[in-house]
Amino acid sequence: MSAKFVISSTSNGKFHFVLKAVNGETILASQTYAQLASARNGVDSVRRNAGRVEMYERLTSSRGEPYFTLKGGNGQVIGTSEMYGTTRSRDSGIESVKTNAPRASVDEPAAGKG
Repeated sequence: MSAKFVISSTSNGKFHFVLKAVNGETILASQTYAQLASARNGVDSVRRNAGRVEMYERLTSSRGEPYFTLKGGNGQVIGTSEMYGTTRSRDSGIESVKTNAPRASVDEPAAGKG
């Protein structure tokens, strides 16, 4: 299995994507987009910005759990990680996005293909 972006439709007809690592774990999740084209643009933005260390924000939740966000060129968050148990795990998650996002394939809803 290779890394991939998975674009899905939500119950209210909107779209979001996740980036899955080679092991199938979700390493980044997007916001919700009104249009499939916007979700595709979000994937492209992740690919463009994944290698730019300054675009990652290392954060800690109110419960003390480390996580990160990835920002686009406009400064808006384009992806959020899961909550991690340690800062070392969070930093490994960042490295995984940097490694996997640029070459990841894209799976999307069949109705949106074509």
